[in-house]
Amino acid sequence: MSSTAPPAARASGDGRREANAASVLRAVLDHGPVARSGIARLSGLSPAAVSRQCTDLARLGLVREVPELVAASGVGRPQIPVDLRTGSSGGPLVAGVHIGVPGSVFGLTDLRGTVVARQEFGHDGIPPAELADHVGPALARFIADNTPDGGRLLGVGAAIGGWVDPETGTVVRHDALGWHQHPLAAELHRRTGLPVRVDNHARAVAQSELLFGRPAARRSLLHLFVGNVVDAALAIAGVVHSGPRSGAGDVAHLPVPDSTVACPCGRTGCLEATVSDTRLTRRAVERGIIPEPLVGLLVDAAAVGDRRADALLRERAHAVGRATGLLLDVLNPDLVVITETSSSIQPEYLDEIRSAAIAHAHVCDDPGRIVVPHAGPPVLLVAAATIVLNPLFKNPLQAAPATRRP
Repeated sequence: MSSTAPPAARASGDGRREANAASVLRAVLDHGPVARSGIARLSGLSPAAVSRQCTDLARLGLVREVPELVAASGVGRPQIPVDLRTGSSGGPLVAGVHIGVPGSVFGLTDLRGTVVARQEFGHDGIPPAELADHVGPALARFIADNTPDGGRLLGVGAAIGGWVDPETGTVVRHDALGWHQHPLAAELHRRTGLPVRVDNHARAVAQSELLFGRPAARRSLLHLFVGNVVDAALAIAGVVHSGPRSGAGDVAHLPVPDSTVACPCGRTGCLEATVSDTRLTRRAVERGIIPEPLVGLLVDAAAVGDRRADALLRERAHAVGRATGLLLDVLNPDLVVITETSSSIQPEYLDEIRSAAIAHAHVCDDPGRIVVPHAGPPVLLVAAATIVLNPLFKNPLQAAPATRRP
C-alpha cells in the first residue's frame, strides 16, 4: 500500500501522545517492516517522537523490532526495521464471529487481518430465539481450543446483518432471524468473559477495507453486501457513515428495474427480495439444481458446468449490477466493494455485475471501480475482527488491554 499516515504532529495537548502513537502504528501497518527513519518520514513526526512511540507500542506488544532483516554489509549504524507483532510472532489476536442466517463462522485474526484459525457453526434445528444461547458457548469453546497457551486476546468482534446499534451492542432489528432489541454484546460477553464489540456486517466490511484494503477506499467507498440479508455501507474520507441510531445502510427495499418478485413489505421488485441468497437458493432447489438451499452448492454446481446454475448466478449478478449502477449515480464513490459469494469466487460473475452497472450508470464508465473485498473468502471474519482492531489502530494506547486467554 502506498498511502502514508496523517501527520500526527498537528495534534496538541493531551491528545498528542495518542495521535502520535496511532500515526506510528498506521505507518507500520501500511509499510512495515520499516525503519524508524522511514516512519518519521511517513508520519511527519520527529525521530525522537517515533522512537518514544515505538517503545510504548512495543511495551503494549503491538510492534517488534526485526533485526534479522538488517543487511549484514550495511555501512554505519544499522536501521533495525519495526513491524507489527502478528500471530506468527506471538502477537495479540482478536476473536471474531459472523452470525448469518444458515450458520455462523468463528475466527481468530491477528493485527494484519490474517485469519489464523476458523470454524463453521451451523444453525440447523436451532430456533432463532435460542440462537444466541448456542452461538455464545460454541464461540467460547472455539476460543479456548484455538488460543495458544499464554496467548493474548484483545476482545471479540461480532458482525451481523440488519439494523445494529454498536453503541449499545444491540441488534435493533434482524428480520430474517426475528431478533428485535437483542442484547448481543452482553450475551457474548457473558459467555466468553471478553470485551465484545458488535456492528452491522456491511459497515464492518467497509471498515476492514479502510484499514487493510485499497488506498482509494479512504477517499470514498460504497460497500454492498448480498447474502440472505442485503444491506450497504458508505464511507467518506475514511469515516463510515452510521446515521442517527446507526440506521444507515438499509437498501433492502431499493427498487430493481423489471423485477416483479413479491417482497414481505407488500411491494414488488425490492432488492433483497430479488437477489438474496434465500430467494436464489430456493429457486435452485425448486428446479432440482441443488439438494438443499446453500449458495455454496449452487456456485459449485456452476463451476462443474451446470448451465442452469450458471444462468441463475448470472441473472442475480445482473440484478445486483443494475442496483449498483443506481447507487453509483447517487453516491459516485471512488470504490464500490461487492460482497457476494459467486463474484468473490469466480471472476466472470464480477464481470457480469460490472457490465450491468456500467450499462445502467450515468456517471461512471470505469468498471475497475467495482471490486470484491480485499480479504477474499475470509472477508466476514476479517470484518468481524476489524470491529475490535479499528479502535485499536485509532487509539492504541487506550485500546490495547492486557487481556489473556480466558
